[in-house]
Amino acid sequence: MMNILVVGSGAREHTIAWKLAQSPRATDIFVAPGNAGTARIARNLRIKATDIDALLKAAKEHHVDLTVVGPEGPLAGGIVDRFRAEGLAVFGPTREAAQIEASKVFSKGIMQRAGIPTGFADIFSDATAARAHIAEHAPPYVVKADGLAAGKGVTICRTRDEALKAVHDAMEARVFGAAGDRVLIEECLSGREVSLHAFVSGESVQPMPSACDYKRVSDGDKGQNTGGMGAYSPPGWFNTADEARAHGNVTLPVARALAAEGTPYCGVLYPGLMVTPHGARVLEFNCRFGDPETQVILPRLRSDLLDILLAVVEGRLDRVRAEWRQEACVGVVLASGGYPGPYKTGFPIHGLDDVDKDVMVFHAGTRLTTSKGVRQAVTDGGRVLTVAALGRTLAEARRKAYDNVKRIQFQGCHHRNDIAAKA
Repeated sequence: MMNILVVGSGAREHTIAWKLAQSPRATDIFVAPGNAGTARIARNLRIKATDIDALLKAAKEHHVDLTVVGPEGPLAGGIVDRFRAEGLAVFGPTREAAQIEASKVFSKGIMQRAGIPTGFADIFSDATAARAHIAEHAPPYVVKADGLAAGKGVTICRTRDEALKAVHDAMEARVFGAAGDRVLIEECLSGREVSLHAFVSGESVQPMPSACDYKRVSDGDKGQNTGGMGAYSPPGWFNTADEARAHGNVTLPVARALAAEGTPYCGVLYPGLMVTPHGARVLEFNCRFGDPETQVILPRLRSDLLDILLAVVEGRLDRVRAEWRQEACVGVVLASGGYPGPYKTGFPIHGLDDVDKDVMVFHAGTRLTTSKGVRQAVTDGGRVLTVAALGRTLAEARRKAYDNVKRIQFQGCHHRNDIAAKA
C-alpha cells in the first residue's frame, strides 16, 4: 500500500490522480496544489508546484512513497534531483534530462546527433545575427525561444516582418525572460500534427496510443494559440503501424542517445510530430504528460497506472506491459470568457453532477468555495474543465462528450465545436 503525491493543479494532474486512485495499492493521494476536482478524490495541499522545498517537506510529513510530477516547470527546476538526493521515489526526468523540453537548443542537438528526423534550424544568441539570417532567407519561418515559455515561445511567421517582431519580442523586449536568451529560426514544416507519448526508463520504452490536440481557440483552427482546447485518441489517419514506425525512429533512439551521453531518461517522453508528405518530423520534445492529451490517453489505459510508474522508477519497465482499451476517447475543453486573453474568475460552475456516469470531467482552473455551508466549484483559470468520453468509435465518443458539455454552464463559458470532427 502506498501514499502518493501528485504535483500540479491542472486537468492533467486531475486525470493522473483519478487513474492512480483506481489502483488497489493506493492509500492516501495528495495533490499539490490541486483544484476542485482533485479535492473530490484526494487531499489538496496548498503548495505551489514550483516550491520544491515545501513539496519535499510535505512528502516526508505525509510519508509519501511515490511522487508524480505533472508540469515541466518543477522538472526543469530539479525536483527529481532533490527528491532522489533525499532517498524519495519520484516519477520524472532529472533536471539535466528535462532539458529535452527546457532547452530547444539541447533538444535539437540530441536530435541531430541521434539522426532523428526534424526540421532544419539555426541558433542565435545575438538579435542582429538573427535579423541578418531572416533577411537572407525567404519566409515562412518558425522562431522559437530556447527556454520554457509557458507554451508561448514558438511563433509561426508567414512574413519577414512577423519574424523580425518575434526575434525582437524574445531577445530584446524579453517577453519570455531568460527563455529568450537564444532563439532558433527553424524550417516551417507542413502537414498534420500528432502527439506521441511513451513511458521511458533508461533504454526501455513502453509506447502509449497517439493523440491529437487542438491549439487554436476557435473552430477551424482560427484565432490565438492556447494551451489546448481539446484532444482525441486514436487518430484514424495515424494507425498502429505509423505509431510503431515513429517510436522506432524517434522515441527509442532518443532514449538510447540520452543514456549514451550520461543523461538517462526516466518518466514520460512526449515528442510532438508533424506528419509531412516526406514522413514524420519532430517539432519538439516534452518531458511530461501532455495537456489535454492526458485526458484522452489515460482513460484508455486498462492496466494499473501505479504499477507502470513504479516500474519506470525502479528500472524494470521491460518487465511490465501496458494494456490499452480499444475504445476511442474525445475530450473537449471548456474555457473562461476571454481566454486566451484576459479573463475573469470566481464564477459558479453548474451541472457538474448532471453528466452521465461514464463521462469524465477533469478539472483545471477551478477551486472550491463555501457559501452558507454549501461547497461550490467556481472558475479559477483560463482552461476550466475537460469533458472526456469513451466510445466504440471516435464518432460515438465525440457525440457523448458534446452531449455532456451542454449540461455544464458558467458565466462566459466557451469551447470549440469541432473537436474530432475530421479525425
